[in-house]
Amino acid sequence: MHATFRIVTENTLFAMPEASIGSVPDVGSSHFLSRLPGFFGEYVALTGVRLKGMEMVECGLATHFVHSKHLASLENELSMMSSSDAKNKTKISEIINKYANERTTKSENTNSRLEIINKCFSRETVEDILSALETFATDRNEKWILDAIKSIKSTSPLCIREGRSRNLEHCLAREHLVVSNLLRRTVNDDFYEGPRAMLIDKDRKPQWSPSKLELVNEEMVNKCFSAIDDEDWQPLRLFERPNTDHIAMSKI
Repeated sequence: MHATFRIVTENTLFAMPEASIGSVPDVGSSHFLSRLPGFFGEYVALTGVRLKGMEMVECGLATHFVHSKHLASLENELSMMSSSDAKNKTKISEIINKYANERTTKSENTNSRLEIINKCFSRETVEDILSALETFATDRNEKWILDAIKSIKSTSPLCIREGRSRNLEHCLAREHLVVSNLLRRTVNDDFYEGPRAMLIDKDRKPQWSPSKLELVNEEMVNKCFSAIDDEDWQPLRLFERPNTDHIAMSKI
């Protein structure tokens, strides 16, 4: 997800379902999701929604849509580039564009969905987001809204939103800290209860702690970001890399 060129096909499916197993979206997602148009990133992180290839291009998670039947030809042409051309992003882009399918405008359904997402997921708290979604669900009988409500209500209530103003290195370090605290049971056992219910026993009835979103307090959230006082634990340190703010920009 942190590459300059991110190619998808008609077979591509993308999701960040970590909250459903008591974890948080990781691998730098707090960086690239927070840079999607409007509040689409919050929607993806909180609901774990599955996105198809063209949807990924529309929101900026992917840069090009290439039909799978053209992948072999694209790969072959890229492999034939000289070593000097292989470092030229413009020439790489020209080759990919020969095989890519592009839309010039978003569909009416996509625009309508984005409008609702921005109105709901711009709210300050998850409780307010749910309330806004439930209001729209009453007015519009649209499956994706009902699915979003169901997903948020079924995930671990200790969900966290962070990263809109952070660089990639900082986001990765923060995610490493949060996941470390989850693994160490700093706040609760949700990170272990989620996989048990969803992946091991498969009863799909995780017993979250706390059990309801309104029972999550600021102290619990702060503990997820608290420094770990253990000489065997080390914070994540990364080499400096070029600016990545161009990543996850909407193509349309």
